[in-house]
Amino acid sequence: MKGAIVVVLVWSLVAAPLAFALLRAPKQLFLGCSAAIGVLAVSLWIAAGFGYRITENMTASLNGHIYLHKVGAPFRRGDLIAYHWQGGATYPPGTIFIKRVIGVPGDEVRTDGRMFWIGERYIGFAKPVSRAGVPLTPAAGGTIPDGEYFVATGNPDSLDSRYALAGNVKRAQILGRAYELF
Repeated sequence: MKGAIVVVLVWSLVAAPLAFALLRAPKQLFLGCSAAIGVLAVSLWIAAGFGYRITENMTASLNGHIYLHKVGAPFRRGDLIAYHWQGGATYPPGTIFIKRVIGVPGDEVRTDGRMFWIGERYIGFAKPVSRAGVPLTPAAGGTIPDGEYFVATGNPDSLDSRYALAGNVKRAQILGRAYELF
């Protein structure tokens, strides 16, 4: 994280003047852009010092594209969380996923074929095949065990706890609470 911030700072202080000179851009435009990039980089550097990390959403499973997550921050049902994917489908182990906590330990997950509920709340339909062509098996219903969480998003293409491949997210995988930036 801090390495990326250094790259942004170096770019804003070294490469940007060259680009603006070659484009013959007005000095005010250069100064404004450099100041904005510098303020962003310093803000990210300060946030990193307080345990925040930036995560990019690479799919359409959530509305946002850039998320900030607080390492170790407490969370509850309904919150977005960042966690390490265990690997599978087209994603390597350790990929950071962002999902919403829908079910907590003790909640009852009910299935009817490929349809899922937690308590009386309908969660969604588990597709038979992913958009990448990977066959998907629905997860089993039952009580969510201690230390595990059922995560999902409202997007039908979300690879989430509805699928055996993903399953419930274990507490050890969770990085912390996530916040949508834009």
